[in-house]
Amino acid sequence: MKENRLGVWYLYGIMIFFALWHGLAGWVELPIIPYPWRVIVNLYDVFAAKIAIHSLYSLWRMMAGMCLAVAAGFPIGLCMGYFPGWDRTLAPLVYLTYPIPKIALLPVMMLIFGLGDVTKILMIFLIILFQVVVAVRDGVKSIPKETYYPLYSLGAEFKDIVRDILVPASLPYFFTSLRVAMATAIAVLFFTETFGTQYGMGYFIMDAWMRVNYLEMYSGIVILSGIGLILFGTIDYLEKKLCYWQYK
Repeated sequence: MKENRLGVWYLYGIMIFFALWHGLAGWVELPIIPYPWRVIVNLYDVFAAKIAIHSLYSLWRMMAGMCLAVAAGFPIGLCMGYFPGWDRTLAPLVYLTYPIPKIALLPVMMLIFGLGDVTKILMIFLIILFQVVVAVRDGVKSIPKETYYPLYSLGAEFKDIVRDILVPASLPYFFTSLRVAMATAIAVLFFTETFGTQYGMGYFIMDAWMRVNYLEMYSGIVILSGIGLILFGTIDYLEKKLCYWQYK
C-alpha cells in the first residue's frame, strides 16, 4: 500500500509539473516554449526512430559510472571509517582531490582517454566516487564503539562485523550520497555528450537546438528528466528494501 501511495505522489508531481509548464507556455506564447502536449505528441512520433538509441547510450554511461563508483567507493569508505590507519592515509588525498570541480578534468580525460565512452563514464565515476567514500566513512564513524563489543566477545571476524554492523549502519548515508551526486552526474553527463559523440541525450538536445527544432529539443529534455526520475526512483526503492528498519 505504501508503495502504491508513493506512485500516486509521483503521478501528482508529474501532473503539477506539466500544469505549470502549460501555464508558462500559454503566458509566453512563443515557439521557444511549446505546449507540453505538443512535445508529448512529438516524443511519441520520434522516440523509436531518433531518441531511443540516445537515451540508451546515456543510461548505459550513467549506470556504468555509478556501478564502478559504488564498487570502488563503498569498500574504501568502510575501511576508512573502521580502520584509523586507512583514514589517516587516505583522508588527505580525498580532501585534496574532492573539492576539484570534476568538469575541470574533462580536457585532461579527453587527452588521456579520447572522446569515447571511457571519458564519459570516468567523469560520472569521479563525481559519485568521492560522495560515496566520504558518506560511507562518516556513517561507519558514527557507530558507537560499544556496538562492536558483543561481536568481539563472541570471536567475530572482520567479515562478520562488516555484514552485521558496518554495512547496515552505513547504507542510509550511502543512499543519501547517491541522491546528492546523481543530479550533478546527470548534468556533467549532458555536458560531456556534447563533445566527440553522435549518441547520447546531450548530443540529441544540442543538435535539436542548433537546428532550431524546439519540439525535439524539449522531447530530449523530457527523456533526460525521465532518466533521472528512473534513477532516483530506483534508489528510493532499494533504500526501502535494504534499509527497511527505517520505515517501520
